[in-house]
Amino acid sequence: MLEAILGAIDEGIHVVDARGITVFYNRVAAALDGLDPEEVLGRHVLEVFPSLDPGSSTLLTVIATGRPIVDRRQTYTNVRGQTVHTVNTTLPVFVDGQLVGAVEVAKDITRIKELSEQLVDLQARVARRRMRRQDDSAAAYGARYRFSDLITQDAAMERVKTLAQRAARTDSPIFVYGETGTGKELLVQAIHNASPRAAGPFVAQNCAALPATLLEGLLFGTVRGSFTGAEDRPGLFELADGGTLFLDEVQAMPLELQAKLLRVLQDGVIRRIGSTRARVVDVRVIAATNVEPRQAVEQGLLRADLYYRLNVVALTLPPLRERRGDIPLLVAHFLAKCNARFGTRIKGLREQVWPILMRYAWPGNVRELEHVIEGAVNIVEGEWIGVEHLPPHLVAAAERGEPAPRGIAVAAGGEGAPVTVDVRVPGDGEPKRLPLRETLAAVERRLIAEALAATGGNLQQAAKLLGLPRQTLQYRLAKWEGVNVRQKGETGR
Repeated sequence: MLEAILGAIDEGIHVVDARGITVFYNRVAAALDGLDPEEVLGRHVLEVFPSLDPGSSTLLTVIATGRPIVDRRQTYTNVRGQTVHTVNTTLPVFVDGQLVGAVEVAKDITRIKELSEQLVDLQARVARRRMRRQDDSAAAYGARYRFSDLITQDAAMERVKTLAQRAARTDSPIFVYGETGTGKELLVQAIHNASPRAAGPFVAQNCAALPATLLEGLLFGTVRGSFTGAEDRPGLFELADGGTLFLDEVQAMPLELQAKLLRVLQDGVIRRIGSTRARVVDVRVIAATNVEPRQAVEQGLLRADLYYRLNVVALTLPPLRERRGDIPLLVAHFLAKCNARFGTRIKGLREQVWPILMRYAWPGNVRELEHVIEGAVNIVEGEWIGVEHLPPHLVAAAERGEPAPRGIAVAAGGEGAPVTVDVRVPGDGEPKRLPLRETLAAVERRLIAEALAATGGNLQQAAKLLGLPRQTLQYRLAKWEGVNVRQKGETGR
């Protein structure tokens, strides 16, 4: 059973006894080396791999020293002439305190390395092309979004936009926190495009997408000969010179690499791996995380000194469940976008759909909402999206949730057509077709008034009933003098 399990995983495993004789060698390891397991089992390491010696073989080194070798990067050519890139961890095996052998686990990163190098090469070619053409278009660097693309009428979200617009004017680092799908990169691109660096490059990198051994070379660059197979390549810091470097999920970056990032932030100097030459770069760094920053620091995922260095300007994006009033706006936007993209003419959502959307918790936030609307547009046959076009898990989850506002149906026209909203509030008679913002404001006023009436004017309970933060409800009431609040009991506390 153990052999079957070890043979089924996707990492190469090579086990030798204390004499260096192979006792286990799975098929993944054999594929990496271009051998058959039968050619290796029962034979000494140096007999099978004559290019090695006791000093260069990690298995024999661990047997000799009794100390592990962790995450060593290795590039070699196997017997079939294929270049293989791996990250190896070699560990001593002790039984009752006696060294009985060693095990090596090798992860093939050949394809990941190739893709990361292609990414850097592509970004470098784009940079060179832009320099030749003197093209000031930020779109050439992938920064497509602006603050006008941040659709909201939520007070908390509006404040984030205001703070971000102010911060865009400077070069200070920015730290963005938000759950997955809240629009962190959209906000960061908007900051870049509103900054004096808008004509410069915008480079984004997810720190969780690559192994640590590749991420360092990708960020800082490499020089030929710094390790086996290394080439002269600029890193993302060099490619982002004069612009913005966005590091997403920065808490996934290894701590030792975080220390190097801190040094760059402090003095603006980078060194390629294997090089003694210092290169000065002019880069604004914006970092983001989907983990609460202080929690990431407490859990040891994020260095405290790096956090305080990055947290010059702190922006927190609220999750969609805390800005449910934006759902109609976002749905209208996504419907219009899908109509333009797919050539469809979906008019809107049926009335029964709205309680489901407003009740659902949206763990995937705005991104999940967009995918739900896009998925519905793909399968709907008529002009209106119904409950049957929603994902089953969303309907089932919504049925377990709290009651939601009723009577709203959004309609989105075709490309270039104005977006309007049909509002069906019980007791109001025929639907009224009004401009989007005016209609949403009217519905919001009515729902808030009903919530206050139902709770006897208790702000805290009304906010909970509406699914809003208490401060947001107070902000809304301050704008609308026509909504009367009866001060009663715990009101205002």
